[in-house]
Amino acid sequence: MTDPSLNLLSRRGALKAGVAAGFAGLLLPALGACTAHERPDSVTVAGGEAGGFYLEFATLLAASLQRHGVARNATALTTGGSLDNLEQLLNGKATIAVALADAAAQSQTGSISSDAGITALGRVYENYVHCVVRRASGIRTIAELAGKTVAVGEPGSGTSLTTPRLIDAAGLSPVAAGTGSAVPAGQAVTVLNLGLNDGLTALREGAVDALFWSGGVPTAAIAAAHNDVGLNFLELSALLPALRAKYGVFYDSVLIPEGAYEAVPAVWTVGVTNLLLCRSDLADATVKRIVELVVGHAEELIPQSSLGVQFLSPETLINTAGIPLHPAAADAYRQLHG
Repeated sequence: MTDPSLNLLSRRGALKAGVAAGFAGLLLPALGACTAHERPDSVTVAGGEAGGFYLEFATLLAASLQRHGVARNATALTTGGSLDNLEQLLNGKATIAVALADAAAQSQTGSISSDAGITALGRVYENYVHCVVRRASGIRTIAELAGKTVAVGEPGSGTSLTTPRLIDAAGLSPVAAGTGSAVPAGQAVTVLNLGLNDGLTALREGAVDALFWSGGVPTAAIAAAHNDVGLNFLELSALLPALRAKYGVFYDSVLIPEGAYEAVPAVWTVGVTNLLLCRSDLADATVKRIVELVVGHAEELIPQSSLGVQFLSPETLINTAGIPLHPAAADAYRQLHG
């Protein structure tokens, strides 16, 4: 049987080595052909927290946007994650942003509001939900988190949205620390809003029993913690039927392959599509050139720290989990892919 980790490695290698061949038949317009009026002075890409996949991707994208003249200046913004990114986008502090599809869908329902709506530039990556425990804890299933304390992502992160849904799908009840909830002890899971780095510190010190994190595979900060203290990853994909029934079809079964973290066996978990987003009022010329860059220079946008599935081709970029494409993005994909 083929090692699943080799499949992920081969996908990544194929993208690096074959993207030019894959798009050789596409007559991509010259990115440098825009007028000064069409090119914005600055573009800000809302990313994520240090050590995570989002910030690395946003940094690569910003560098590519500037390198190829899509904007005179482009920078990546350190943020709390998906929900924070959507706020940054809608309040005009970010030009484009990466976010989980379930968080973007929530913005469409009015939980996050603005005069301009959220639209998609494309589906770019698969995110993997990690449920991380210390190997020495003996915890083997999510049901065993009853009565425990877990880190669920900092406020503003997509993880902080997805994790309570997972806990609920497991038949447990997330309870904020210090609230004195009357939930039976056999169902209550105490949740702390800690991000990746603070959450890993708490896990090392025993202040939390588990850490939830949504990101690439491997996530460098988790790999480092694993090398220090020894970690295990809980299987989550059995929660998918309940998760989808209550919250929608944003969730997939995905595999963290054997060896992605040293000496850790393969584990099935929950995946959430990661989208590249913009406001609906972003200029058509800018949208078109961003799409052309993402398609034509995909090899520049592959984070070095993470394996996993990339969707950086026209036929997969357009599958945006129900979030509408910006009209100029849809037009660009039609021109590129027919």
